[in-house]
Amino acid sequence: MTRKYFGTDGVRGRVGTLPITPDLVMKLGYAAGKVLAQAETSSGKPCVLIGKDTRISGYMLEAALEAGFAAAGVDVMLAGPMPTPAIAYLTRALRLSAGVVISASHNPYDDNGIKFFSASGNKLPDAVESDIEALLEEPIVCESSEKLGKAKRLFDAQGRYIEFCKSTFPNELDLRGLKIVVDCAHGAAYHIAPDVFHELGAEVIAIGNQPNGLNINDGVGATAPAALSAAVKEHKADLGIALDGDADRLLMVDNTGRTYNGDELLYVMVKDRMATTPVAGVVGTLMTNMALEVALKQMGIGFARAKVGDRYVLEVLHERGWLIGGEGSGHLLVLDKHTTGDGIVSALQILSALKRSGKTLAQATSDLVLFPQSLVNVKVTPGFDWQKNGAVVAEKEVVEAELGDNGRVLIRASGTEPLVRVMVEARDEDDAGRMARRIADKLAA
Repeated sequence: MTRKYFGTDGVRGRVGTLPITPDLVMKLGYAAGKVLAQAETSSGKPCVLIGKDTRISGYMLEAALEAGFAAAGVDVMLAGPMPTPAIAYLTRALRLSAGVVISASHNPYDDNGIKFFSASGNKLPDAVESDIEALLEEPIVCESSEKLGKAKRLFDAQGRYIEFCKSTFPNELDLRGLKIVVDCAHGAAYHIAPDVFHELGAEVIAIGNQPNGLNINDGVGATAPAALSAAVKEHKADLGIALDGDADRLLMVDNTGRTYNGDELLYVMVKDRMATTPVAGVVGTLMTNMALEVALKQMGIGFARAKVGDRYVLEVLHERGWLIGGEGSGHLLVLDKHTTGDGIVSALQILSALKRSGKTLAQATSDLVLFPQSLVNVKVTPGFDWQKNGAVVAEKEVVEAELGDNGRVLIRASGTEPLVRVMVEARDEDDAGRMARRIADKLAA
């Protein structure tokens, strides 16, 4: 079926407009509860864990979800503000039926969303989300009083997750001697991330750790790394770590204030693994820089591209039986450490690699020179299909022939507006820009 509300990362939108309204979210809780109750077998009454980020709307949506689940006869545990990957971990560790996160990740505070994790700590399959969505059209039929769900607070969620994160860092290493600035984006990790790095021995300066419900991702965090760069230089720190609002995304900054994106961090992680254990393959996305693909192939490592979105990276990892993947935006997946992308856990993998090698971020990435990328957006009429335009297809083929193994072309339609995006990567920045404009000119003709 065509899904009306669920997107690639749950249900998301502007607070107060469909689907992020109290009544629809209550129905979502009820529908999810009914689907989960049907799936329960010998484990007894279903129970879900609800976590949220620091948006002010989280209070309202948490109450609506709780009411919907209770009406469906599902018990609820409330974790309060917690990173998205923490809910995935705790759902699995506590053997619950599902986990629910109220968050719009890196979006502004007046957006919010609902996403689900299965009992195994993975995102729900499309089929299950479709089952939930189908029930949204049905009226809420409250269970009888003796069958209603109950709610209680999980008071030790923070401590449990901190210990889990620390357990992913090698026992023989610590972070003593490192001064690290940690930018929590005024988001869900504000009371967790600084403690993880501090307890492993680092001197920690925390920024973006004063949420007020309205300032999540506002000029701080992984989507605005300039604040972290400035703080690292101001405090003469060795490194900076930037998370986004729900702490599943990571960027890092070195002592000069230079920012390292997900492609570069993935490279550091994989190179460290290769020193001890062969890496069969790595999954990136259509937007992953070609320099990473070339570098991995030179190391004898397979590489596959998924559609943009960590959900699709995860799907390809599962299909191929590989463990490591990610996006340039900072969603990194290390499946022998966690079932989902986790900014804190990913940062610990990078830090352990630097500790083992004795290198700085600059030294660890010195042999990875990212290809310049040129992106041109071309306005088109709604419904325009560039693949049916012979001139565009022909020019794309000409450019690809000119680039050979030294670059690539990606043309894709925007999913939100009448635009076609032309991206060309080449070893030379001028070539990338010139070739992208050539293709764009054919689109505009």
